[in-house]
Amino acid sequence: MPLRNKIRPHAPADRPSPQSRSIGARSRTLPASALSSWGGARLALTAFFAVDGLLFAAWVVRIPDIRNQVSASHGALGLALLCVSAGAVATMPLVSRLCLRYGSRPITVASLVLLAVSVPLPAHTHSVPALGGVLLLFGAGYGGANVAMNSAAVEIVSELGRPVMPSFHAGYSLGGLLGAGAGGLLAGTLTAAQWLAIAGLLGLAVTALAGAALLRSPAARPVGTASTTASTTAAPSGRTAAGAGRVLVLLLGLTAFCTAYGEGAIADWTTVHLTDDVQAGAQAAAAGYVAYALAMTTGRIGGTWLSVRLGQNRVMLLGGFTAAAGMLLAALAPLVPLALAGFVLVGLGLANLFPLAIARAGAAGGPRGVALASTLGYGGMLIGPPVIGFLADATSLPLALTTVAVAAAVAALLPLAVRRH
Repeated sequence: MPLRNKIRPHAPADRPSPQSRSIGARSRTLPASALSSWGGARLALTAFFAVDGLLFAAWVVRIPDIRNQVSASHGALGLALLCVSAGAVATMPLVSRLCLRYGSRPITVASLVLLAVSVPLPAHTHSVPALGGVLLLFGAGYGGANVAMNSAAVEIVSELGRPVMPSFHAGYSLGGLLGAGAGGLLAGTLTAAQWLAIAGLLGLAVTALAGAALLRSPAARPVGTASTTASTTAAPSGRTAAGAGRVLVLLLGLTAFCTAYGEGAIADWTTVHLTDDVQAGAQAAAAGYVAYALAMTTGRIGGTWLSVRLGQNRVMLLGGFTAAAGMLLAALAPLVPLALAGFVLVGLGLANLFPLAIARAGAAGGPRGVALASTLGYGGMLIGPPVIGFLADATSLPLALTTVAVAAAVAALLPLAVRRH
């Protein structure tokens, strides 16, 4: 039996919504070629997710070098990282409007170009203000790319009628794994400037190739177009349903926020924590993020299978509590092997929380639902690092990292409220 028929009782959550049934009905009207597992658009968009993760990881593994280069304390580094948040938060609402006007695919290409151009710049700064300035640009590219990519991905998920969103985010995790692994292995060979320049050139090359394929592929119909039109002429019950849909999108956005808070904190502080608190060497410190990224990639590759078998709410509930336990181990363990095991649990636990939240927000609210949930989610990712920095200066870095466990536990419980809506 084809997979799309098997999963219909489970998608997009444990109990299918009217929106999910309409998506499944529309997918059955598409030609067989449009329902192929890996069409050109899906492959190209997965490549964009992968290069996005690679560029972000390329920057992450060289943060200790950049910190030493600009002579920044934990607090000063956290303030500079806050500029990434500022650039992203300022850009995300604009990008969501551009996606609605021009389509998400061309905006995806433009955002990845900006990200690839900006990633080498931090290695050429020599003060905290200069670092903050270039990180504003980096944040604009990163935030814009993620809103545009997720909007494009939700459209493809809708056309397929299958919960394949984790596969796109698996591409992001795989790119992060490659970027962190290569960056760690070359840490003693290449300077930060050389490594980030190579990463930027690779990002531009992949963007050119994948962008051509993505723009040539037939565009998917935006999710929620028909439902949005219908809601303007609906009876009071339609307005009530629209209000419930907005609450649902907000709850899913908060789930994404809590999840991404942990992802951002781990991305920017893992190497610093392992270096300063666990006394790991440069390669062992880079291995912490590699272990986390590998576990997350593995979890996302199996995300569709788990969602079909267990239901999306159960996957999110179990994932959140697994991540919380793993983060406590990673933050408080005095030995490198134990800390690495904790990061593996965090990666497995967080793997499918964010992509499932974004996919369900898109099914409930269309492009605006994607934009709201993505903005909240990536706001959490970009706010997490500076918050950890300030808490580390006030207390200690291990204690600050335990807030990730709290956020993961909250993300585990929010799907219960989502289910009631």
